[in-house]
Amino acid sequence: MDGRPVLVCTEYEDATADLVIAELNRRRVPVLRFDPGCDFPAPGVLTARLGSGEGWGGWLTVGERKADLSAVRALYHRRPSPYSADDGEQEARFAAQENRRGLGGVLGALPGCLYLSHPQAIARAEYKPAQLSAALRAGLRVPATLITNDPVEAETFCAAQPAVYKPLHAGAYEVAGEPAGIWAAPVGAGEVDGAVRHSAHLFQARVPKVADVRAVVVGEQVFSARITAPPGVVDWRTEYRNLTYGPSVCPDGTRQALGRFLAAFGLDFGAFDFAVTADGGWWFLECNPNGQWAWLEEAAGLPITTAIADLLENGASRHD
Repeated sequence: MDGRPVLVCTEYEDATADLVIAELNRRRVPVLRFDPGCDFPAPGVLTARLGSGEGWGGWLTVGERKADLSAVRALYHRRPSPYSADDGEQEARFAAQENRRGLGGVLGALPGCLYLSHPQAIARAEYKPAQLSAALRAGLRVPATLITNDPVEAETFCAAQPAVYKPLHAGAYEVAGEPAGIWAAPVGAGEVDGAVRHSAHLFQARVPKVADVRAVVVGEQVFSARITAPPGVVDWRTEYRNLTYGPSVCPDGTRQALGRFLAAFGLDFGAFDFAVTADGGWWFLECNPNGQWAWLEEAAGLPITTAIADLLENGASRHD
């Protein structure tokens, strides 16, 4: 692969990554796309050597494509599959951990490489308790929040104000064998029961919002889209067919706070969700360090693909 390549780590079906790869191809930037969890140890082959130079060198080969590890300009860590192995329960666990720490460790230690964002930074930022406290420290408005497995505490919290329940992790979930989502939903004190004891639960004061905003931060740029759902909808993701979109201007104070938030985690990308109140206040709900944005680009006229491709092509980061 001639020139300094961009590595794109993501699952096979990723329309968001497809947009960025197409733009890099248009610019004639070499790209090696692969899914570490599926493409390694076959068809992927890693040969990484550490000598007296600046760091890891060698090659990553996937099929007929080959990248010089010492020349990688950027790694776009999108949504790769988890590391896994073939047969044998104990052997599979061992191999998966060796792959994660071997291939994953090398990819996380490439010399002179921009990370969008670094896999370890993304992993740290996926914990909502850490996000909420970081948002407060950055100067963002955060609704009152309770995390508990105590039904009495949960009932007391939900009786004190209108409240919602939110999952702490948006993992895979099925109902009757079909994929399903667990969304934020209103919860009253009378709905709290002993099932709360079975796991940690996140309860939050319900913001009296008039709209939502998804703010996508790419490097130093902020792209904001106002999302309007039907009245009474708590989580706009349950109403995709009934949403309207438009560009929104991020307030200066919020823009600066977003930069502080990302810097605290060492990220160069974040998809932030805010609830907007009638007085124009932006209330922080969460940040997805690998959040979706492709559908907003056309709906709200936001040039996010260009911004990401610029960052990957230039290979320079404020966290270098």
